Amino acid sequence: MDLSAEALELHAQARGKIQVAAKVPLRDRRDLALAYTPGVAAVCRAIARDPAEAYRYTIKGNTVAIVTDGSAVLGLGNIGAAAALPVMEGKALLFKAFAGIDAFPLCFTTQSPQDIIQAVRNIAPAFGGVNLEDIKAPECFEIEAALQDLGIPVFHDDQHGTAIVILAGLINAAKVVGKPLEGLRIVVNGAGAAGTAVAKLLTCVGYDRKLCTPVRDIIVLDSRGILHPSRTDLNPAKQELARLTNRSLLQGGLPEALQGADVFIGVSKGGLLPPDLIRSMAPRAIIFAMANPVPEIMPDLARAAGAAVVGTGRSDFPNQINNALAFPGVFLGALRARARSITSGMKLAAAYALAAAVPTPSVEEVIPDPFDPRVAEAVAQAVAAAAREEGVASA
Repeated sequence: MDLSAEALELHAQARGKIQVAAKVPLRDRRDLALAYTPGVAAVCRAIARDPAEAYRYTIKGNTVAIVTDGSAVLGLGNIGAAAALPVMEGKALLFKAFAGIDAFPLCFTTQSPQDIIQAVRNIAPAFGGVNLEDIKAPECFEIEAALQDLGIPVFHDDQHGTAIVILAGLINAAKVVGKPLEGLRIVVNGAGAAGTAVAKLLTCVGYDRKLCTPVRDIIVLDSRGILHPSRTDLNPAKQELARLTNRSLLQGGLPEALQGADVFIGVSKGGLLPPDLIRSMAPRAIIFAMANPVPEIMPDLARAAGAAVVGTGRSDFPNQINNALAFPGVFLGALRARARSITSGMKLAAAYALAAAVPTPSVEEVIPDPFDPRVAEAVAQAVAAAAREEGVASA
């Protein structure tokens, strides 16, 4: 049985991947009186007097909403709310397995940013955080920005989780190839949510320059080529990226962008990177080909063309650049600190904690294994400490 058939069988047998489980017993009338009426009225009154008591008496303090409109699901595109549910269930499973967090999939049929913003505001009281997921750009930027005043962390994982893990991998990959991180010439192929967040993190736009080391030479491409200020076909988000990157004002496509580059970061489509273009890059090139399920180039082809360090989004190759390394620990730390938001300092702390989880980086290991039980805890501790340092913690 191939993997697709096996996955279908698994999901059919289990009828989904998550379930609700009781934390307290319900054996007799006394249990019923304590958990429900009349005893629960005392808990309700306590929260009515002080809404912060919801963190003490309810699931709020360890519960995250996973919100999607199904408009940009994995490599599948705009497949809608119902078809996105298996991915959101999987995300909830990872939250529980890696960080002990209870997470609920909320798949909205609307793809209107204003409708999604209002819907999240309406359900926010029940949750300690909101993980936005698989919402296409540029709508995802508008939605995330509009929800930063909720008083709980709102984090678009396709943007920031990806950027955190890539930065962690680059910190260690730069050590392996013997090049300074800030001196790398980096090409980001893909100008959607992930590519935008990666470029902003690497250029430190929106980040504290005392904590963030900017990379000076970054080129970003979309499906039509290099982002350049003279292009008239760019939406506002891409116009901003064109202003922030491409200091040499290079024009053209991927061949022009990769000439002499040190790093290729692919957050685009499978098979886009031919081996000849890697040969045109600088010696000891770093390739993070993260399209799923087929990367921009397969690792064996990239290495044969001269790449020194190769990472993909897949679990069957070394150096899996996987958001599961970031979001469980990020939310665990934010929930512990009862953070009101996830700041740039908290994201940087997560990236450096991830990088430090590999004490001796090598060609085959620039990023830790998602199943390393130390990872989520190390990230959580760093994120919680950063939240307290930045004044956004309530606990």
